[in-house]
Amino acid sequence: MRVQIIPTGSEHLGTQLGVDPFAPDGPAPDTYGPWRPEVVVGAESAGGLLLPPAHPTASFVYAPRAVWLDDDLLVVADTGNHRVLVYNRIPSSNGEPADLVLGQPDDVTEGPQAGGAGPAAGMNLPTGVLRADDGRFLVADAWNHRILVWDSVPDARRPPDLALGQPGPDDILPNRGGEPSGCSFYWPFGMAVVDGRFYVADTGNRRVLVWTGGIPCDPDQPAGVVLGQPDAVNRGENRDGPADAGSFRWPHQVTGTADGGLVVADAGNHRLLGWHAHPETDRPADYVLGQPDMTTAVEFPYRPQTGTGFRFPYAAVRAPGGLAVADTANNRVLMWDGDPVDQHVEPGHVLGQPSFSANGENRWEQVAADTLCWPYGLAAHGDRIAIADSGNNRVVLWTRS
Repeated sequence: MRVQIIPTGSEHLGTQLGVDPFAPDGPAPDTYGPWRPEVVVGAESAGGLLLPPAHPTASFVYAPRAVWLDDDLLVVADTGNHRVLVYNRIPSSNGEPADLVLGQPDDVTEGPQAGGAGPAAGMNLPTGVLRADDGRFLVADAWNHRILVWDSVPDARRPPDLALGQPGPDDILPNRGGEPSGCSFYWPFGMAVVDGRFYVADTGNRRVLVWTGGIPCDPDQPAGVVLGQPDAVNRGENRDGPADAGSFRWPHQVTGTADGGLVVADAGNHRLLGWHAHPETDRPADYVLGQPDMTTAVEFPYRPQTGTGFRFPYAAVRAPGGLAVADTANNRVLMWDGDPVDQHVEPGHVLGQPSFSANGENRWEQVAADTLCWPYGLAAHGDRIAIADSGNNRVVLWTRS
């Protein structure tokens, strides 16, 4: 049973968005630079946290972990409800319902495996979504240890055309019920197509799998490159040793750079690892962000933060202008002008906080259009960035003026 925490007063987020978020109690306008919150999908909860009802609707989300954004498409991994919401448009007002719910038999069922109907019909903790350049539509169904693939964005509820990582549609065991291989997953939390290559953050196996030819059409096709492990059968945290330039603890998301490089959000080591060019084999990263060196992997929770330190950075994305990072446990999104390749390069803007030293959930104030609580996922397109504001049970779209 879900418990609702109802905000006091009669504030409504639709009204809240009509108010200047940079009032005296909020952050200064130059903290956000040209970015402003535009529209909210999910909980309309200005003033306090509101959990979704036990029976969700197509308008609510519960702990969303990922989002996808395009000219004419918004997709939300409604993780806590074990489903994916598809908007065949960019919503123009707060709280609009999705056009399609995937992973459940209707708009109000919320349990894993389609409320018990079975893996072939449902999902269990979806944590990644994307539409590839060739039109295929993918969902990282993390706790079923697979990636679901549709040949195009579905226009109705229907099973996927392919499940990568498992031998069949009803199979859900980690690593196909055996040891890791080049075509198995253990909690695949994030994925991306970067410069024609298909990357999967195979988080539970502490590695990143790379199909250099793009998204495979055969679930038995192994990845051509394994990053973070010495081979396809090992899965030790940080290669069973201390963190270094070639290891991961919890790799969670992958993105590219403007000049053909690669960035992996290694959330468990509180850092990002970067390669100047796409690795053709397992090799150490060329640079690190968020830590002073390649072997440090510490969290700094009880001190004023800086713009160059992270606490569980679960997402990184190539945004308009440069790199954007969801610094999840610091309740903020950091944005650089360009692609930083040195841990000392300060970001240009911080979304969700009044300064680079602040890190409070919702700024230790009330929920507002421009506050954040554990942002897990990011997507960017054109002059927009979408933030999966997981702790506030919503997705907020920001625009660049």
